[in-house]
Amino acid sequence: MSGFTRRKALGVAAGATAGLVAAGAAHAAVQQAEPPAHGAQGATAAPGAFDEVYKGRRIQGGPTHDGGHGGGHHGGHGAGYTVRIDGEELHVMRNADGTWISVINHYEPQATPKALARAAVTELQGAALVPLALG
Repeated sequence: MSGFTRRKALGVAAGATAGLVAAGAAHAAVQQAEPPAHGAQGATAAPGAFDEVYKGRRIQGGPTHDGGHGGGHHGGHGAGYTVRIDGEELHVMRNADGTWISVINHYEPQATPKALARAAVTELQGAALVPLALG
């Protein structure tokens, strides 16, 4: 017999698993310590304007001078940016990591307001966007 027992095999497997868990935790710590890489659309860069037809819906977006949301009534969370679908405002907010969320895709952050508008159109599946009454 080679001296390699089931007990030793289990010990090796447990050690390997512990090593993988430790490596995963270290990787997560490094990821949290590093600022997110967003290229030209970084957390501080203001996204540009867009106006296109996507899946038959007109989506528009662009910086505003009033803090966003028709007068900034939600504390300026939109970072001075407005998104519209068929002329109706889609309430958007920018996360601390530079991603964007909306009332339609609150748990699915998108990299840009344009990607957010497209995701909202897909989620609406042809339904009309109903104005959000805040206040």
